[in-house]
Amino acid sequence: QVQLVESGGGLVQAGESLRLSCVASETILSFEVMGWYRQALGKERELIALLSVGGGTKYEDSVQGRFTISRDSAKNTVYLQMNSLKAGDTAVYYCNAARKGRDYWGEGTLVTVSS
Repeated sequence: QVQLVESGGGLVQAGESLRLSCVASETILSFEVMGWYRQALGKERELIALLSVGGGTKYEDSVQGRFTISRDSAKNTVYLQMNSLKAGDTAVYYCNAARKGRDYWGEGTLVTVSS
């Protein structure tokens, strides 16, 4: 059973930065794609950043230029560096891994940005 564990969330002020981590229970290079999603209160979960096994990245428009997804395969860890945080970034952030048509999810980590 694949396990993904997120960490790094917390309460910050607008304009500050946070780095989220997602540690996988097996090699992250076995997944075709890994990504970060978020879900704000009362809203649907949305994709914000993807990282393919080949190294390609894709970002949702509202985070483009502020967030960066990266990985350390030796640590089986994917990161989300979040800069210039805004109140609208407040949400639970989830790590996702996809392989052969299956999706795996972490429990999420809460990010709260005060204005």
